[in-house]
Amino acid sequence: VPIKKDVLHEVVKMQLANRRTAKATVKHRSDVTGSTRKLFRQKGTGRARRGDVKSPLLKGGGVVFGPDGRKYAYKVPKKVRRLALKMALSSKFQEKTIKVLNEFELDEIKTRKFVNIMNALDLNKTLIISDKENRNLELSSRNVPQVKVMRTAGLNVYDILKYDYLVLMQGSLDAIEGRLLK
Repeated sequence: VPIKKDVLHEVVKMQLANRRTAKATVKHRSDVTGSTRKLFRQKGTGRARRGDVKSPLLKGGGVVFGPDGRKYAYKVPKKVRRLALKMALSSKFQEKTIKVLNEFELDEIKTRKFVNIMNALDLNKTLIISDKENRNLELSSRNVPQVKVMRTAGLNVYDILKYDYLVLMQGSLDAIEGRLLK
């Protein structure tokens, strides 16, 4: 597929925006815990008129115009997302940075063995895609910097472009192909 940087940019921007969370929020008058009882009668006290204890004018009351915590998430059309995934895979193919392995089996959970295999394959900053759960591989690789193991269901444009090499298991090819042909 011919690569269009603007499509890739839009999908990556969407993915990063969807990960983002808004932290700053305040309690408004309706969010504050407290009674709605009038503090004292309206007339005859010589004091200012008061409503309930949640009034923004009182200590411990709600905030009037504070931040609400906005959502940054938005969606790009499904066809565009699928096209961007095809483009990302095509770019890795053109750069000749895709490796297909028949299997990647480790007999035990050992990070050192995993690192030795990665050094033997001469791979650094690598995304490994497997078709099914491979507990030994996932646990052995999770402490290695710049290596990520994920299943085909989680495959996305951002991770493909972020890592230098893409290692695919033989079984994951059918799942990726099925996902792209929908």
